[in-house]
Amino acid sequence: MTTTRFAPSPTGYIHVGNLRTALMNYLIARKAGGTFILRIDDTDPERSKEEYVDAIKQDLDWLGLHWDQVERQSERLDRYAEAADKLRDMGRFYEAFETPTELDLKRKKQLNMGKPPVYDRAALSLSEGEKDALRAERGNGVWRFKLDQERIEWTDGILGDISIDAASVSDPVLIRGDGQVLYTLASVVDDTDMGVTDVVRGSDHVTNTATQIQIMAALGFEHPRFAHHSLLTGPQGEALSKRLGTLALRDLREQGVQPMALLSLMARLGSSDPVELRSDMAELIEGFDVTRFGAAPTKFDVQDLFPLTGRYLQALPLEAVAADVAAAGVPEDMAAPFWLMARENITTLNDLAGWWALCRDGAEPLIADEDRAFVAEAMALLPEGPLDGGSWGAWTQAVKEATGRKGKGLFMPLRKAVTGMERGPEMATLLPLMQVIRARG
Repeated sequence: MTTTRFAPSPTGYIHVGNLRTALMNYLIARKAGGTFILRIDDTDPERSKEEYVDAIKQDLDWLGLHWDQVERQSERLDRYAEAADKLRDMGRFYEAFETPTELDLKRKKQLNMGKPPVYDRAALSLSEGEKDALRAERGNGVWRFKLDQERIEWTDGILGDISIDAASVSDPVLIRGDGQVLYTLASVVDDTDMGVTDVVRGSDHVTNTATQIQIMAALGFEHPRFAHHSLLTGPQGEALSKRLGTLALRDLREQGVQPMALLSLMARLGSSDPVELRSDMAELIEGFDVTRFGAAPTKFDVQDLFPLTGRYLQALPLEAVAADVAAAGVPEDMAAPFWLMARENITTLNDLAGWWALCRDGAEPLIADEDRAFVAEAMALLPEGPLDGGSWGAWTQAVKEATGRKGKGLFMPLRKAVTGMERGPEMATLLPLMQVIRARG
């Protein structure tokens, strides 16, 4: 059975980069009728916060990316310790004591000699006495996995055939000096224990994947299918890394972005298929194919989300937004005609309050000096009694006959005088709302 996972660290809020990974893994699992696991990568006790665990779940719920099971790495430390012991017994795990400064000097020396800046495995030649002395001086060392220095190859679901020379990669640190288990080891143990069959993640993990494939093999496990999606950039190709904090999903939600607008964009962005607004999750699942994605950096512009949100809202019936319309202050008996007017003229539901204020309170008239006499004459011709869908046509016809004005010279001054705006909803729809509501007050 197909099993995928999303493994965020609870050290901050989910942003659009995280979402891309979560969505691809979710869609693969759902399309295959498989299992989607939410795995909280909380092995770092200093940076992991429970408030972020809650926030991750809230954001996924908001998007409709519902998980089948939740796992927490902080509850699986015994399993990681077992795997570490097994690697030690096999001679594939060794303790190293270099300081960050010493490692940096080694890298610079190798680069100056034209060699790849990989760890030189100096720790392998330490005697037990030397290790004891270093522990006494510096504390516990880090634990590195000893790579077989051969080519590591796999067929990537997005990048195609990959071949990496392990000799060009440093033996990865799997456990820090303070005992913290790092992602590379924890993920290997989790993926195998949980039967993960497919892993989609960013292309910045390619080298990490190579080392994990060897670790899995050393522990006697088959590795899952890997696919590495491209990284997001800004609209001009600039790095998004410094802006991701402002692209948190909860911030987009606060700005009024609709879940299906966001999901529709992210399910196609960077693929060979055009972005298409989908109405529900089933359509997204049916149309998803990870092999359609490319390796080139993918441009993301947050502004693209707002036209999609507007289009999504235009298709919604009142029942879908009744709570939002009510929250804007619209009385229940006015909700239907108000939504009919407003939905064609909003970008997000946050815009509802502004349109209701216009209907409820009217607007400061926008009247050019040359139109003042015309507008005054027109206002005197406004039909008596309740206004309806035909009132705008009847009024403008009467004004046309009385003043001789027609076309833009007739309609624009009246729109501006009534709404204070040059453009907006169909006046035949808006005028009755403004008249009825003013009459109430």
